[in-house]
Formats: sequence, C-alpha cells, structure tokens
Amino acid sequence: MTHKTVRAAVALTLGLAAATLSLADGSYGNDRAGGRNFNRIATIANYLNNAPGQFADSTVSEILAATKDGMTIVYTDSPLEQIGFVDISDPTSPVPTGTVAVGGEPTSVDVFGNEFVLVAVNTSESFANPSGKLVVLDVATRSVVREIDLGGQPDSLKISADRRYAAIAIENERDEDLGDGAPPQLPAGYLTIIDLQGSSPAAWSRRDVALTGLAGFAPEDPEPEFVDINGRNEAVVTLQENNHVAVVDLQSGRVLRHFSAGSVSLDNVDAVEDDRISLTDSIANVPREPDAAVWLPGPFGKSGIFATANEGDLAGGSRGFSIFTSFGQTLFDSGNSFERLAVRHGHYPEGRSENKGSEPESIEYGRFDGQDYLFVGSERGSFVAVYDLKFGVYPQFKQLLPAPLGPEGLLAIPSRNLLLASGEEDDGPLGVRSTISIYRLENGAATYPQIRSADDASGQPIAWSALSGMVALPGSAPRMLAVWDSYFAESRIFTIDATRKPAVINGSKLISGGRGGYDPEGIAIAPDGTYWIASEGNASGSRPNLLVQTDGNGQVIAEIGLPQEILDCRFASARRGTLGSGFEGLAVLPADNGTAGYKLLVAQQRGWDYTTAACEALDDDAGGFNALNEPNHSRIWVYDTAASSWSHVAWELAAKPANAAWVGLSEITAAPDGSYVILERDNRTGNFAEIKTLVKISPAAWADGLVSSAEKTVHDFQPRLEASNGWITDKPEGVAILRDGRTFVVTDNDGVDDWNGETWFLDLGRMNKLFE
Repeated sequence: MTHKTVRAAVALTLGLAAATLSLADGSYGNDRAGGRNFNRIATIANYLNNAPGQFADSTVSEILAATKDGMTIVYTDSPLEQIGFVDISDPTSPVPTGTVAVGGEPTSVDVFGNEFVLVAVNTSESFANPSGKLVVLDVATRSVVREIDLGGQPDSLKISADRRYAAIAIENERDEDLGDGAPPQLPAGYLTIIDLQGSSPAAWSRRDVALTGLAGFAPEDPEPEFVDINGRNEAVVTLQENNHVAVVDLQSGRVLRHFSAGSVSLDNVDAVEDDRISLTDSIANVPREPDAAVWLPGPFGKSGIFATANEGDLAGGSRGFSIFTSFGQTLFDSGNSFERLAVRHGHYPEGRSENKGSEPESIEYGRFDGQDYLFVGSERGSFVAVYDLKFGVYPQFKQLLPAPLGPEGLLAIPSRNLLLASGEEDDGPLGVRSTISIYRLENGAATYPQIRSADDASGQPIAWSALSGMVALPGSAPRMLAVWDSYFAESRIFTIDATRKPAVINGSKLISGGRGGYDPEGIAIAPDGTYWIASEGNASGSRPNLLVQTDGNGQVIAEIGLPQEILDCRFASARRGTLGSGFEGLAVLPADNGTAGYKLLVAQQRGWDYTTAACEALDDDAGGFNALNEPNHSRIWVYDTAASSWSHVAWELAAKPANAAWVGLSEITAAPDGSYVILERDNRTGNFAEIKTLVKISPAAWADGLVSSAEKTVHDFQPRLEASNGWITDKPEGVAILRDGRTFVVTDNDGVDDWNGETWFLDLGRMNKLFE
C-alpha cells in the first residue's frame, strides 16, 4: 500500500465523516422498529462456576476466548487465579462447566482451535522483579500439557488465524504507588512471539521483540498493553502509557512501523466531578493512550487498518476510540460522541468526570452475515456501543447494549451470530455479581434501550440517570413526569414521552428555591396543577423528610415536614443509623365532595423498628400515630393540605426473604378507578431477588389504620425484569398509571455507581389485567 493510496483513502474517509458525523451519537431515528439488532439472550454469574465454599469469594471474568466451533467459552478469573469454562451450545442457557487453577494471576486467554487453551499468567513477586508464564491446557481433559517461561509479566495474548503464532504483550507494568507513578520504571516491556510449529505444544518455542527506543515518552520503558494479529500475521501492539503504537511482523520479529497515538482536544464534555452532568467543559491536547486494539478489514483488506479504544491513563482520558492505518494516519476519531452516547442513554458515570469519563477500554470487530460491526465497551459506563462499519472504515452508531458491571472483555462469534461481554467487577456475596452476557444478532426490534433523551436547546443530550418517582401527566397520551434522586447535587423534574419507542426524555427542569439539598423520590400532580415532590430524609437529620411543592417550572412554593412529635420519636433512639429509610412515593387523595383541599399520601420505605418513651407515647395517642414501633410495618403518611395536619396508616410488609436485608415500599400511585398501587420490593439483585411487586389497595382498606397482607391484591412483575436476560436490578422505583389504566414502571440505575447503568422502562399493560 503506497502513501498515495493512503492519502486518497484518508480524503475519502474524511469526506464520509463530514457528511454523516451527526449520526454518530445516537441522536437519530429509531433502530428498534425492525431490521436486525443485537439483543441480550442470556447472562451467567461467574460464582456459579466455583465450589460452594467459594460463594463469598471475589470472582470475575475479564478476558474471553472461544473454541473454534464457538461452543465453549473460556474466561480469566484473576482474583481466584483460575480460568473458567462455560458451555454455550445453547447460548440462551449457558452452563458453567468448571474451573482450572493456573498458578498465578491469569491476564489473558486464547484458544488454539478446539485443542488447546493458552493462558498468559502473571507470577511476579514484585514490580521490580516481574515474571510470568504461558500455561497450555488440553481442552478435552482440562489438564496442563506445558508451561513456557515468558521472562516477564504478561498482559494481552492473541493467536494468529492460521495458528502459526501467538503474540503476548509483556507489560512489566509500573508501580503506581512509586513516586508519582509515572514511567520510566524498569525493567522494560517487550513483545513475545510463540512459534506454534506442528500440533504438539512440546515443539513450541519463544522469541522476544524489543520495543525500546520507539516512543517519544519514556522510550526506555515501553509498557505493551494489548495485541491483535491481522491476516498477514502482523501484530498491532499498543503501548498505552507511552501513547505509542507498534506494528510487528511476526514471521521475522521485526518492527515494521511505529508511531505516536496522538492527542485529542474536545469541547462539550464533562471534565469536573461535581455531582452534576454538564457537557460544557473542554479538554485540550490529551494523549489518546489506547488500551485495546483490533484489526479491521477496511478498503485495503484485513492488513492495513485497526481501531483502538482510547481508555487513557497517565494524562487522564481522551474518551473515545480511533481508527488508524498501519502507517499511523488517523482515519477516524469519535471525538465527544462516545461521551454523548453515555449521557443520552443514562449511562454516564459522573463520578469519573475528572478522570476518564466513560472510559472506553475494550474493542472488538466482527463480520455478521456480510455486515461489518465494531463494538466498543465502556468500563465505567458499563455499556457496549455497536457501530456499522461503512466501507469498512467509518463507524455509524447502530445501538447501545447493557453490559455487565465493569465490562473488560468483548468477544464476537460471527459464525453463531453471537457477541459476549465479560464483567471484571464483583460485589459478593449477595450484591451485584460479576457476569458474562451473551447477545445475538437477530431479526426484529432492539429490546434496549427502553428510554433515552433528546437534545436540549443547546444541542446537547439532556442529562439524566438515577430516575426514582414518576407520575402520569393528565390526558390520554402516555406522557409522564419523573425525578432523579440525591445522587446528583441538583434536583430536577423530567418529562417523558412514551408515545415513542424507546421512550424519550424531552424536558428537564431544575427545582429551584427553597432549602435545596433534596432527595426526590416521589412526584405527584395536585388538582391545581402544582407539583409535589417527596424528598427522603437521611439518618442524621441534616436532610429532613419533606413534601416540596413547586410550580410547573420547578420553583419551590412550600416545604412541609413531619410534625415535631414524630421527629422526637424518630431521633430519640440509639438506633438512628437505621433511619435512612424515609419518604419514597407520593400520590394525591382527592377531597371528598364538598370538602376543601386534598390529601397527600406518602409511602415510607421501611419501618422504624424501635421503642422509646417518645414513640410509646405516640403509640397510645388518639391522633392516629399508632404502630410506629412494629418491626414488620412501614406506613403511608397522610398530609391534609386543608387542615395542615398529619396522620398515617400502618402497612404490613411482605415477609422478608432469607437473602434480603429488608423489604420496603418504593412508590404509591393513584389509579383511575380510585384505588392506589404501591410498589413493594426487597433490596436484592439478580439471582437473589425475590420480591418485585405492585400491590393494589382501595382507600377502604386503611379505614382501620392498617393495611394487612390479607387485604393486598398483588401483581408480581419480577418476571418482566427477568425477561431482560440480565442481572436484574433491586430498584424499581417509579410507577405511572394512565387514565386508561396503562401502567409503566421505571428502575433506578443509581447513577451508574456500583450498578451497570441499566434503566428499564416497562410498559406492563392495562392495570385491570395485572390484578386479575
């Protein structure tokens, strides 16, 4: 390929980019209407592959590989120093088939046909004395057939398509706690080539390729991070900390070309960690510092073009991905579009704004039924962006997939129309566990996302996440209001248009005035058109439980707190640490005919299960504050707006499952038939979740001051969450019921903090059908 040919290709590509750049961030059209889309068809938790005694141990899946027939998956599990095997003969029902210890920390894995598994293993005693080995296992017997010393600490591993070579990036990573953590920190890294002569591992041999003296930054200390091999047996090697790329001929072991990965300057990103999502910042001349790389076919065949996921490292994060020729020309850079994707889909990790933002770390290519696709994984946003590759070069955004928590590895198996993603984060024993998700390209609509945002007046995607309370707007069209909770410093009211699929957040209003610092968990619309917000208090009392009234623009009109005698009871106990449970959902109880004003019904999440003199006095009070100290009771608070008075109704909670810490209430919503629907749930996710229910009651049920379990009509909607084929959330939070009874539920994604960012916006259908 001549430089003239490259320049012509660059000109062609840049022309395409200029013509279609507006399509790159998901702001267009509706991919869900039909055609072919990737959908998640199964998720398997890694702990299921371990011995029963390891249930509480941290266990992850980082890098994935598959046998040649695509029926068996192998993954690395560094915390337990093992690799795991999963049978995906039926990809909708993956079966864990065991693990094998490898005598160190596995960093990468690949499979030699259907015969051997090659595992790069870190055995280093220290950063200054790195070591590692290549462990070769027989696929059929799971036995180790050979170990090859690598001379240093490995990272990425790749086997060539013709099975003549394995290339291993020997990183010899630096000690980030030594000095300022920056290189140079010897010994230097290098590339190892394993010559895979014949079919017997006994004949395999090792060669090393020096990479010193190439990079402009710390040339004496290259740190190879990732390797991929093209059809000409050329390896692209990223030197992340050095911000450099090398292309190595594996037959000769010669460095063919090397070049800087360059830098980017971006506008309209969030570079300040302030508990606000604001795409108003700029970053200048930030090195790309690429992590993963993958060769692409491009117009020159599978030898001349590759893509990189630019995770960033020493210099922060460049927040995107790029496509280069093997001569170093930049054909494409995603700019700020990857960041915009995260914001538009509610997956933006605001807590990483000052660092690497959405942190693209993994990247994969696959040709499915003649169409080229590029997949880019966001480690901190926990999503996979899918792109059509036009002309093999220009990526056009197709769809966004929900990924496991902290996706590290991506694997395309085009022969089976499958894509897999693995998660490197594990919150054991009963939290969000590390998983592998399986997606399939199939005919029909995409099932995710179910909600995303439109652009605001400035042309930026409306920022949203952590949705909690929700209420239907008056009228017959499926439109509603929602709020986000105190994960963010600013309180906001969002408008949702559910006439579209996915639903669209098309408005956002700041709640202004008042004391501020709210934790909005519920929202209702009063007969006079004003809004009421339920703000949950905290355990210390510095943020009280409040009812906040606003006008239609979010301006605070009034704030109503609980009466002093309730506060005296609540804060008299030594068990104040349990009192973070407070206001959640909110609904309006219209006034009786001829009666002025209306009442507000507020769901309290959990009970205040303690006794003090202050509480016992209230328990005997004729004013209606009874049963405050029942451990299995929560309550519905009732505020009379005309009388400015409080009362409450005790609520008998469902029995707590063995795995759950608690069961509580998340929402209360008025239904068109005069009844009320309460969302009752446990606090567990995934395989440990048992209670995600809607409960229908009539006002007559609380006439005696108590709603007992016998008086509840229950709809279990956990199967709808499980139909997502993912590790389900513990936090369905908002319910909106239209005038015709159509019922919607939205889940809270916790601001993508210790959760993978998924938000499910469920249309459950007509209410009368739910409670038949």
